[in-house]
Amino acid sequence: MCSTIIKFEHQKIVMSIFNNTQIAFAEKTSAQLEKAKWMFTAIQYPNLTNLGIGALNFTIKNNFPFVEGIVKSTLFEQFCGGETREQSRKVVDKMFTHHVGSIFDYAIEGKEEEEAFDLTCKEIKENIKFAIGNPAIPFVVFKPTGFGRLDLYAEVTAGKELTNSEKEEWQRIRNRYEEVCKMAYENKVILMVDAEETWMQGAVDDLVNEMMEKYNQEKAYIWNTIQMYRKGRIEYLEADLERAQSKNYFLGYKFVRGAYMEKERERAQEMGYPDPIQPTKEATDSNYNAAIDFVLKNIDKVSAFFGTHNERSTELAIDKMKSLGLSHDDERLHFGQLYGMSDNITYWLGENKYNACKYLPYGPVKDVVPYLTRRAQENTSVAGQTGRELGLLKKELERRRKGN
Repeated sequence: MCSTIIKFEHQKIVMSIFNNTQIAFAEKTSAQLEKAKWMFTAIQYPNLTNLGIGALNFTIKNNFPFVEGIVKSTLFEQFCGGETREQSRKVVDKMFTHHVGSIFDYAIEGKEEEEAFDLTCKEIKENIKFAIGNPAIPFVVFKPTGFGRLDLYAEVTAGKELTNSEKEEWQRIRNRYEEVCKMAYENKVILMVDAEETWMQGAVDDLVNEMMEKYNQEKAYIWNTIQMYRKGRIEYLEADLERAQSKNYFLGYKFVRGAYMEKERERAQEMGYPDPIQPTKEATDSNYNAAIDFVLKNIDKVSAFFGTHNERSTELAIDKMKSLGLSHDDERLHFGQLYGMSDNITYWLGENKYNACKYLPYGPVKDVVPYLTRRAQENTSVAGQTGRELGLLKKELERRRKGN
């Protein structure tokens, strides 16, 4: 979720509707919980984590024997569904018995070849086919940089004059968006486009808005992603809504806090432009909660996926749904967390028949390593996130030992 849905979120385990570990870990064996506890214990030490990531990247790059197997039985098992979509079906089916849907995330990052972009586009089309009429797969998602180079998105965002070859390259990106959006619309599948760095996001927003205007005339089939750690996002949403109302189409959004804070601030400082990120965690939380208000006030026109590991924001959305008399499974409102994290939130939501989902990454182990190392680094850098996971794991293991 984005890769993108845990930044800025940290909480201690307090009295909460989300503290039922028996519900959270119903599908996990004690051996799996012990392994997860070991892993999160290691992740909470930044120096150890960074050293391990450096060694992992080196050994994977140089094809060291046995390393791939170690990764597969640890980080990969915790945070990924399988190496292929088909292998992940067992996880999908198991989660859906708990009213928890899956969002396949083709977690291949860092590729910049046209062949890789075409392959990703083909993979997203296969995910759309798999989602047709399948309630266990409520969304399909793709990353913009899965369809084209980040630097080219950045040039378009900055309004730079493209060379002829760049214009052709940009047209190929546009064609990929058009192909998957048209296919999703024709098959009544909801397609979400992830958000990435701010300096390339303007071009993505423009493309997605084009697709929403074209394909969201009946309902929201094409959804954008809004990073609420950014400044000015509420104003952006208001402008989006005004345009959608004037042109009579529906809006769909995935809301996240954001995942590139350090990179964003470093670049802003280096290049001498204003920091685009909210100054504090509290400001980000307030901004995210304002987005919840925006959606619920405009629910006739706006659908939302609240991608968050933050319990207070989740409870706020639930309370607002209740105050409006909306059903738990209103098709316009969904909640989601990353696979391998915050099961206490996801499975409580599923138990109570809210539209709960897990972002379920998949891909060959070697190719997914960049995603896995980013997961580990984000858990390390978010104070309290790893501690919360550990506390819940220990609580459930203790409950099982006592036979409660």
